[in-house]
Amino acid sequence: MSTNRGKFVYLTPYLAWILLFVIAPIALVVYYSLLDIQGNFSLENYQNFFTSIYFQLTISSFWYAFLITIFTLLIAYPTAYWLTKTKHKQLWLLLIIVPSWINLLLKTYAFIGIFGQNGPINDGFKQLGLDRLQILYTDFSFIFVSVYIFIPFMILPIFNALDKLNPTLIDASSDLGSTKWQTFRRVIFPLTTNGVKVGIQAVFIPSLSLFMITRLIAGNKVITLGTAIEQQFLVTQNWGMGSTIAVFLIIFMFIVMFITNGKDKGGNGIESN
Repeated sequence: MSTNRGKFVYLTPYLAWILLFVIAPIALVVYYSLLDIQGNFSLENYQNFFTSIYFQLTISSFWYAFLITIFTLLIAYPTAYWLTKTKHKQLWLLLIIVPSWINLLLKTYAFIGIFGQNGPINDGFKQLGLDRLQILYTDFSFIFVSVYIFIPFMILPIFNALDKLNPTLIDASSDLGSTKWQTFRRVIFPLTTNGVKVGIQAVFIPSLSLFMITRLIAGNKVITLGTAIEQQFLVTQNWGMGSTIAVFLIIFMFIVMFITNGKDKGGNGIESN
């Protein structure tokens, strides 16, 4: 009895945190989603979400989140693999992660200067006798900056998965006559998929709700669910519709987490039950 009471005392801060900062905000968002713009209870916002406008918006958000995640993965996986082979891998990992500590707004404004008409890239084109290009406010600039910002969040879980991989499994594959590509395809990648899944969660879910980069880098030419929420709250003053989009965004997040959830395959040299 005393043991159960002690567990409850230890769990109290955690339960209070979950109640105040997870359950209460979600409940508040759901409550506002049931109010129309006049403040009356209604399902009008949910009906509006299933119109063609918000359907296209959702598809666009998923498409851009998909592109950002794919490009981030294609860069992060070989980078993480290379890091595990270096002598001072923890130092190199730290150097890659350090830029993620810089304020996101500062990094975004830095890219505005780099991609601008008078930025160093266009100055380089001019030195080569080429015309200046409109790099800013394009899909390319939006995806490039997003990938740059999310790369550390993809590298870290993949690096941990690769670093924990039991090297004897790779040696066994080589001893059995497998080529390096076959070893990677049949041993290394399958045993590090949990790291890839965690990285996808860390990149894909936030990419669905980007809004500051869409405004500053894409010049509002890219509209995501996050942009729509901001517009509904700050421009249209329709908190109900903004909350409804937020409710669906939360649902999409849980779906992505469910799909990418996986069990440890035990490639770290520690027996898994």
